[in-house]
Amino acid sequence: MSSQPITHTNTNLSPQRRLVADARYEVIPMKNLEGQIEFLPQGSSVSVTCSPAKGLAATLELTTRLLDLGYMAVPHFSARLTTGPEHVAELAAWCKAKGIQEIFVVAGDAPEPAGPYEGAVAWLRDFLGNDHGLQRIGITSYPDGHAMFDSTIVHEALHAKQALLAEAGVPGFASTQMCFDADQIKQWLATERKAGFNLPVHIGVPGVIDRTKLITMSMRLGIGSSVRYVKKNKGIMGRFFTPGGYDPTKLIAPLSKVADDMNIEGLHLFTFNNVDATAQWQTAQLAKLR
Repeated sequence: MSSQPITHTNTNLSPQRRLVADARYEVIPMKNLEGQIEFLPQGSSVSVTCSPAKGLAATLELTTRLLDLGYMAVPHFSARLTTGPEHVAELAAWCKAKGIQEIFVVAGDAPEPAGPYEGAVAWLRDFLGNDHGLQRIGITSYPDGHAMFDSTIVHEALHAKQALLAEAGVPGFASTQMCFDADQIKQWLATERKAGFNLPVHIGVPGVIDRTKLITMSMRLGIGSSVRYVKKNKGIMGRFFTPGGYDPTKLIAPLSKVADDMNIEGLHLFTFNNVDATAQWQTAQLAKLR
């Protein structure tokens, strides 16, 4: 059975408490998720990853299971794992049939695309031409840059996806890569806001996880940019791997101070399937932030 839902009716909540209370959990369709699903806060929003190792089918299967358990499941759709426009149309029809409210669109880490989609822009354009029934669509963003693409390309893709969503009349949001530098996130967001990027942003932060699992899961799933960032900033690496592990509050607290001004809407918690410890952290933080 899921833990009790985290609810709040006070509209005067502090930005930090609001961000922590509304945090979205990211889970991975892997065997080590069994025994952890029960710790997801009841009725919470849960993001379901998609990787070359597991494929889209595993994402759809876990999303369906979470929906049946009463969670708001948000599947990741990988452009590079989609075989073509017909496959895109099938995914749109699946969303409509399942009553999916949101999806999260990624280019994906597959070395070779399964079809014509090198990245998310062309995929999103085709997807929006179908009857999908979605309320919102999430897109990726990279405050610390992308491991494979030049910053100019990443910037242009971000704004192109925003334009496609606006043209289709579909609300959107951007979720960031896992990043450990609050100043870098603020600088990146300020720059993009000045350039006309206006979608709400979800800040990607790690949940409670130890070093071994972080490195292992990152290598297995191709989540490498965050690890490279930590390695090139040894001071941050030291704080990240202190006894007791990394405290997400150290990143969230400074960002919450600018959340309202910069339209930071929520948190995206990378749990690496360590849901229990992350949920305990969330509960403890909410008790402190009353």
